[in-house]
Amino acid sequence: MDVIIRPTAESAEALAAQIIADALKAKPNLTLGLATGATMENVYHKLADMNKKGEIDFSLCKTFNLDEYVGLPAEDRNSYRYYMNFHLFDRINIDKRNTHLEDGMAADLEAECARYEEMMEEAGGVDLQLLGIGLSGHIGFNEPLSSFSSRTRAVNLTPVTMAQNGPYFDAAKGEKMPNRALTMGVGTVLDAKKLLMLVTGKRKADIIAKALEGPMTSMVSGSAIQLHDDCTVIVDEEAAAKLTLKEYYHSAFANDPKWAKYR
Repeated sequence: MDVIIRPTAESAEALAAQIIADALKAKPNLTLGLATGATMENVYHKLADMNKKGEIDFSLCKTFNLDEYVGLPAEDRNSYRYYMNFHLFDRINIDKRNTHLEDGMAADLEAECARYEEMMEEAGGVDLQLLGIGLSGHIGFNEPLSSFSSRTRAVNLTPVTMAQNGPYFDAAKGEKMPNRALTMGVGTVLDAKKLLMLVTGKRKADIIAKALEGPMTSMVSGSAIQLHDDCTVIVDEEAAAKLTLKEYYHSAFANDPKWAKYR
């Protein structure tokens, strides 16, 4: 695992965007695994800007998102389909037929999850999976006690996640956050050829320290990334505050030739 500490959230986001852009340049028909949340918004805006300038091309790219709420139609402003269209897909030259999210409105959620797994397999698997981490330690919506071998499935959301995501829903307009979601499993995430995790802000300092330097445990599903043999984690200084090996991470980034072009 490579842990890269950048001085600011903006510089962390810029590095994540550049790594994704370089992967797309190297493989134009890249299959990207995508994540949502406030942390990712600037990454997507930077990628869209690169696309607008002609620096990268999404025309052959396929995408699969980590998760989607159960019970929200695609046109709902709180759905992750709406989020992805607004922050990325509507801004780039991607064929939306190649952009995939779980269907939270499916009549048979188990069948929908099986279909999603089959679609990823037919696409040749995910080449690069973008990840964040929730305050509950989840990647995707893999809440505490998620098996490291779990596959795409319906899950119940914890009170911590409900509190973290609840403010995005406007109660005054009658919006209510679903308490269930569909999510790629931990095992599904680990099947990706490469993982790229981006974490910023001081409120994530405790949980990212547990995920990176604590024991691997189903109580923190994000700790499963320790098992992956090609994983890069980018954090800003605030998120890195509780890491014990900061000096080593800085030294590794400064001296490893593979990161020379990003320094």
